[in-house]
Amino acid sequence: MQIKLRLFAGLRETLGVSFENLTLPDNIRTAQDVLQTLRARGGAWAEALSDASAFRVAVDQTMGSIDSPVRDGAELAFFPPVTGG
Repeated sequence: MQIKLRLFAGLRETLGVSFENLTLPDNIRTAQDVLQTLRARGGAWAEALSDASAFRVAVDQTMGSIDSPVRDGAELAFFPPVTGG
């Protein structure tokens, strides 16, 4: 399975990447599965993505949740909640 991963704001800064094309195992079904795969990279990835409640999820530019399904060719984005001021 291939997806496009996008990271925004603090996640982008911490991990040093805003966009990545990922090839994932065929057993990946949800954003949570992708998240677990990314955490398995260890180091900054495991730390930055440790608390899923600290960021939002969008699949194909539609707000979702950590349980949202992810299909081949999807765009998956992780970003912090938006604040104003």
